[in-house]
Formats: sequence, C-alpha cells, structure tokens
Amino acid sequence: MTSSPTTEKVIPYALLGMTAVTGLVDAVSFLSLGRVFTANMTGNIVLLAFATAHISGLSTARSLTALLAFLVGATLGGRVVAPANPDSQIQFAAQAFLLEVAFLLAASFCGIGYRVDLLETSFQPFALIALTALAMGTRNAAVRKLAIPDLTTTVLTLTVTGIGADSSFAKGNNPRLSRRFQSVTAMFVGAALGAVVIHHSISASLGLATAMSAVCGAALFRSVRGSHKLPA
Repeated sequence: MTSSPTTEKVIPYALLGMTAVTGLVDAVSFLSLGRVFTANMTGNIVLLAFATAHISGLSTARSLTALLAFLVGATLGGRVVAPANPDSQIQFAAQAFLLEVAFLLAASFCGIGYRVDLLETSFQPFALIALTALAMGTRNAAVRKLAIPDLTTTVLTLTVTGIGADSSFAKGNNPRLSRRFQSVTAMFVGAALGAVVIHHSISASLGLATAMSAVCGAALFRSVRGSHKLPA
C-alpha cells in the first residue's frame, strides 16, 4: 500500500478510533437490543447457536438479522473497495467509511425514543440491529482491504494472542506491542463509554458512534487529499 508519510501517521489513529466505535456499537447492541452483537460476528454466531438451543433471553431472529445485515454491509463495502489498487486503497476505503457513517447516522435517528421494554413488541430493535450491522460490515470490508497488522478494528482474539505469543516470555521480540495494547484499550474504552451513555439514550450512544466514525473517516480522507496536493 503506497501512501504519504502523513497518511501513514493518520491511519493507525483513525483505525484505533474505529476500534473504539466497535466497542461502543457492541455495547449498544448487546445491552439494549437483546443480547446480540452487530460488530463482533464471532460472538454473534455463538449467540445464534445458543439461541437455536433455546437458551433463555436470546433470539434467533435478532442474531440472524445481525449476521445477514453484516454480510450485506460487507458486500457493499467490498464493492466500494474492489476497484482499488495499492496506490488508491486508502482513498477507496475512506469512501466505504462514509457509508458506515451514513448507516450509523440513520441508526441514531432510528433510535430516538427507543426503550428496552419495546424489545419484544416493536420492529425498532430489528431496524437498529440491521443498520448498525450494515455499518460494521461495510467498514470491515474496507479495513480488510487495507490489511494493517493488528488493526482489524473488530476482532481482538489474534491481537491478544500476539501479545502473549510474541512476548519475551515466549522468546519473541514483541513486534507492534504498543499498537496491540492500544487496540485492546480502544475497544475497552469504547465499550465502557457505550455502557454508560446508553443509560441516558440509545440514540445518543449511536450519535456518539456516528460522530467518532465521521471524525476518523474525515481525518483519513483529508490526509489522502493532502498527499495528492504535495508537489511531485
């Protein structure tokens, strides 16, 4: 992936911000939308299996909605970044991130007036699940295209594994140790923030996720535009 020094500096921070958004979105979905993950599909598939086994408090319909919407979002994101070459990957990824912002913005408006007691009697939670899963699927397709090590923005299993497996205790050399800890911290902070804000309003939580995602995407887009203006 070819990019300017400025863009190379911005990418990690933008993706760390998006990692925090992931934690915030999953806090909203798990705590307010019926024990479902709309960003972490590993967890969602496990919950779907539990729901299929008729575990109380879980819903096959909600988990399937999240999974299918995430797949649709990933398809949309994949189509956006498909034309990208190594010199234009970041520019196309920034366009996919705009789609994420649009879906999250729609979710924040959809969340106005939502209450947890509406979970079993309203279509609103399904709309919120679908919109947030669409956003996360779109973003994940773009991040996958960028393939920045230890900055997947969604899955931390391999990141945490790397912290241990590549540590000096395992006779490793601790590559990207700081970035790995930053990813874990960003997810933790985002989830904790989401858990706090949803006590006031799910719409506010999703609005915060939208704003954070927009700032990250705008920073990345601006860095790309700036690099194009540099003299040859």
